[in-house]
Amino acid sequence: MIEDYKNFLKEILIDRSELQARIAELGEEISRDYKGKELLMVCILRGGVFFTVDLMKNVDIPHKVEFMAISSYGAGARESTGDVRITFDLQINIRGKHVLLVEDIIDSGHTLASVIEKLSVQAPASLEICALLDKASRREVDVPIKYRGFNIEDKFVFGYGLDIDDYFRGLPFIGVVDLDKYEPAE
Repeated sequence: MIEDYKNFLKEILIDRSELQARIAELGEEISRDYKGKELLMVCILRGGVFFTVDLMKNVDIPHKVEFMAISSYGAGARESTGDVRITFDLQINIRGKHVLLVEDIIDSGHTLASVIEKLSVQAPASLEICALLDKASRREVDVPIKYRGFNIEDKFVFGYGLDIDDYFRGLPFIGVVDLDKYEPAE
């Protein structure tokens, strides 16, 4: 049985008000940049759902949303395995569309680089990245992040879409795990 997150919460890295203020700023930027264009926001499931929904509320131009699910983390994993699998693909043709990939966190860059490679061959009008969190210190593959919520240090984070063994995605903040107090599920 998973324990209460408060038992291993080291600190709240980004609180609810900071998250919402930055997402509002990103929404304004995206609205300005895509004005007069047909915007398709592609939410990378599952972690990106919370961010995508709040971002959509702050984008005041007409836009559509689509979903992809990518797997590169195993159960209990603190970092990507590097084995990227698409578990749910886009259900529409993106040819000629302005596509904005919405991701919760980018660390090594391998996952998003694979997604970009796959989608680029479908000839979208543009293909950009919006990431809530950027762990640039962990980057192994360069990915062009156009919209960045927060740069963060290399910490094991959870909440606001980010999970620990599929738990705690619904927390309204980004927390840091105290690795001295947390044991991953078997």
